[in-house]
Formats: sequence, C-alpha cells, structure tokens
Amino acid sequence: MTVRFGAVTVDWLGLATIRLEGQTGAVVYVDPGPETYGFMDDIEPRDGDLILVSHAHHYDPDSIGRVAHEEAIVVVHESIDAGGLDRVEDSPDALPYTVERVRADESFVLGPLDLFTTPAYNDPAGPHTDESGDPYHPKGDGCGFGVTIDGVSAFWPGDTDAFAFHEELDVDLFLPPVGGTVTMDRHAAADLAARIDPDLVIPVHYDTFDAITTDEEAFVVDVARRGVPVTLDSR
Repeated sequence: MTVRFGAVTVDWLGLATIRLEGQTGAVVYVDPGPETYGFMDDIEPRDGDLILVSHAHHYDPDSIGRVAHEEAIVVVHESIDAGGLDRVEDSPDALPYTVERVRADESFVLGPLDLFTTPAYNDPAGPHTDESGDPYHPKGDGCGFGVTIDGVSAFWPGDTDAFAFHEELDVDLFLPPVGGTVTMDRHAAADLAARIDPDLVIPVHYDTFDAITTDEEAFVVDVARRGVPVTLDSR
C-alpha cells in the first residue's frame, strides 16, 4: 500500500526499507534489504536516485543494486565495513555508484535534497542488549536519516532507542521502528511521536522476524489518542 503525504509518496517494503518519491521525480530508498528476509525478492525497480544506509545490519550490495539506477548516489554511515560482515563481499567503496560516507549528527545537501543524520544506538544501560550485556547497536555504529523532498521532511531514526535529542527535531513525517528487542518498542515510539508532533507517523521495522513482532494496530490507537496523525503502510 502506498501512502500519499503532501508531495511525497511513501512505501514501506519491509524491515527498515522505505521508498520515498517526490512529485518532481526524486526517488530515495532508505536501508534496502538485506535480502536474507525475502521481502526484496520481487523488487527490482532500479529507479533510486539516492540510497541511504544507516548501519551494517542493513548494508546489502545486492539489495542496493536492485533499487539504485546507474547514476545513483549511495550514502552510508562511516562505520560500515564489509570486512566484518559474513554475508557480503563488496565494501561500500567498491560499489559501482557514487558513494558518500557520513557521520552521525551532520547536515548536508545532495542536489535538490536536504539531508541530516542523527546518532542511532542502544543505551548500554537499557533493555536492548544481548546475552553478554552488550547493546545490539553500539554508539558510533550507525545513524538515523532525515531527508527533505519537495518540501516534505521525512525522518527515519535508524535502529535505535528513543533519546531526548530526537524530541528537538522538526519533521513532517516520522517513520519510527516499533518492533522492540533491538530498537525502541511501540510504547517508546508512541511517546516519542507525541513529543516530536509530526504531521504524520508511519511505523516500520516490525513483524519481519519473530523478535520484532508487535501489535501495530495498538500502536496506531496509542498515537492517535495523543492527537498525532498516524497510518499503517501494510505492504
């Protein structure tokens, strides 16, 4: 299901993979893949102008190749290194595209698109840690992305907990992870949505595998009761 919001159409394809298209034709993909989960099997549009990759868990050259056209720009967090990933061989710098590496917490312009990044990580003192007590997403290993297309600012916070700095953001479209376990859960995401107060919330990063199964309908009710517009992209 495609969600139309202002001058932008939004498609959630699975996990954290989001497609944004403006009326002027710019197409952005956020975190395509990985193909391991199967939701990219029937997707091969090769129409993406800009591909944003937030951290190593979502870095997948095959999926990038499915969505990027030949002259695409691929923006990856500076920490991503294929040498630490068993499932891929090509590092970002070996991809046949223009590749830009970014840090968390910076702003920049790519053609007609304004972008910013935010830190994305799990609090080591919080609940999203593994059996050894280590956070699933350590600080410094990823980022969130904000992008403005045709006057609509969309924000994907990445695989992260909710933090106070998120509350200061002024965005139109908020795309939070709600699956819990390795990110904020639906309750924390609803609280954060109320504090950010965007014009629309579309939850993502849930139900792709058992550990991030959630009640998305309950999330919608929770956010709507707080007076924030919210909808589901049911894929």
